[in-house]
Amino acid sequence: MQPNPPQQYPRPPQPRQHQELPGETRKMQPQPDHGEYSYKGSGKLENRTAIITGADSGIGRAVAIAYAREGADVIISYLEEHEDAEETARWVEEAGRKAVLVPGDISQPAQCRALIERAFDEFGKLDILVNNAAHQDTFKNIEDITVEEFDRTFRTNIYSIFYLCKGAIPRMQPGSTIINTASINSDAPDPVLLAYAASKGAIMNFTAGLAAMVAPRGIRVNAVAPGPIWTPLIPATFPPDKVEKFGSNTPMGRAGQPAELAPVYVLLASPESSYMTGATVPVTGGRPML
Repeated sequence: MQPNPPQQYPRPPQPRQHQELPGETRKMQPQPDHGEYSYKGSGKLENRTAIITGADSGIGRAVAIAYAREGADVIISYLEEHEDAEETARWVEEAGRKAVLVPGDISQPAQCRALIERAFDEFGKLDILVNNAAHQDTFKNIEDITVEEFDRTFRTNIYSIFYLCKGAIPRMQPGSTIINTASINSDAPDPVLLAYAASKGAIMNFTAGLAAMVAPRGIRVNAVAPGPIWTPLIPATFPPDKVEKFGSNTPMGRAGQPAELAPVYVLLASPESSYMTGATVPVTGGRPML
């Protein structure tokens, strides 16, 4: 019997909880599902290489696990030394693939250049670039958003994509793919996520424009737009009462799990999506994109 999607994972209320940014997976209740015990590969990405930013936890970890089980080696990019990243690497290596841990702040162009160089030093090529890392925080009033906070959000969420694409595309071969993580906030912004939502709208626009620019080179560029997904950013950026109800505003009545995103990233990285470029694929639990 097939699982009933609204009942497949925990439903609100979640326990009230709070963490400091950027949050830790091990402290979350309930624990997120990254596909550790469920994702089955079938060779869709055999002998390909990928950079995944923000791969230490959340969606990035789920994508890393899925890519490894599909046959890809993975560069795991993350902000700072953290046991979450080591756990992701353990799952990649358990799948028989190579995991390379690269900490550093991708809001800085030098780190992005170093990340691209590391991929070519380790593997001699780069087939897949997943721009997934993000910064967010919540504010009730625009007066509360500092210039530094706004700048940090855009440098982490969209400038890094520009830096990494600018470095990677001249060295990518036809058949390579770029996948950006947008958000339902790209065109249905939550007011308390003003800076984050604006940066995600920029990502969706950048994806469409870059896809048209590089299509003649045989490189595809797409985006995934998650809805409310249960990751460490949630208890680290929302107040406990909102964490408790997180995901309840979807037709599914619950938050999504990182494992539910990974198959879409696999599809967009594989030759099976050869006629898809410039697209944003919503994974929102039924909430419509405008």
